[in-house]
Amino acid sequence: MLQRSCRLILGLCLLLSGAVLAQAATVVVVSSERSAAYVEAAEALTNQLEKGGLARQQVQVIPAAEWSGASNLKPGLFVALGAQAAELLARSELPAPLLCTLLPRASFERTLAATGRKAGAQLSAVFLDQPVLRQLNLIRLAMPAAQRVGVLWGPESIAAAPALRSLARSRQLELVEAKVGSDEALFPALRQVLQQSDLLLAVPDSAIYNSSNIQNILLASVRAKVPLLAFSPAYARAGAALSLYVTPTQLGVQAGRLAHGVLQGKELAAAPLYAQDFELLVNQPVARALGLKLDATALREQLRRDEGAP
Repeated sequence: MLQRSCRLILGLCLLLSGAVLAQAATVVVVSSERSAAYVEAAEALTNQLEKGGLARQQVQVIPAAEWSGASNLKPGLFVALGAQAAELLARSELPAPLLCTLLPRASFERTLAATGRKAGAQLSAVFLDQPVLRQLNLIRLAMPAAQRVGVLWGPESIAAAPALRSLARSRQLELVEAKVGSDEALFPALRQVLQQSDLLLAVPDSAIYNSSNIQNILLASVRAKVPLLAFSPAYARAGAALSLYVTPTQLGVQAGRLAHGVLQGKELAAAPLYAQDFELLVNQPVARALGLKLDATALREQLRRDEGAP
């Protein structure tokens, strides 16, 4: 009986201490998943806040599956990692601003549409995908002779078409476009685009670039001798000539800097942001087979200089 009473008291103490920690948290991070990328981003964010003087125990990480609302939470900022957490928190009554990251722009915009909210000082984001201008500048650096850029549009990406067309014209590049509405239409559209393009720009869209299609897309681009500029390091390793992407650590660091600013009294950016830092990976055997001499380090450094990075 005594042992049972002790266990009950210990359990109650743990619950109470957990509640106190939750209330004392200065930054609350809600993570869509427990996978490596999410853990990496959360750790980078926490480390960045520690550098700014925040104690590690003041950052609380909660899996989205365990989110039960913000009634016991009074932090200075909420951070959502991934699309699921972003929508979950955007639907919640929060006593502090919400910063979303580790999600593409299309997912953030779907969250805004689904919740009826607008981006601003109370709800902002750092996107996972790359800004169009950075992609086009990379094309100009890596393939200065390229004139025609192929793009496949799907339901998730078609809204970005006007911006890409406008920026491509400003860089004297012509877009060769095809809209894909079904799996059956994908490969006829791909063949048509590859026949007329100097390079294929992969625009994130799960209806096109997914585990079922990517190997065939990569094979088709190599056979057509048209380099593919992708958005994932896995795609470069699998056969894309090069990939431009941001790592979870880079996103976590940037989110940590923004979080520190909020805790110092600054507002979140009214307009969502793209990642300031990025990585570039070249598949050298594929690049050589396509007659390209690409130095990933030199290209990344030049892109960073052009963007005014230190």
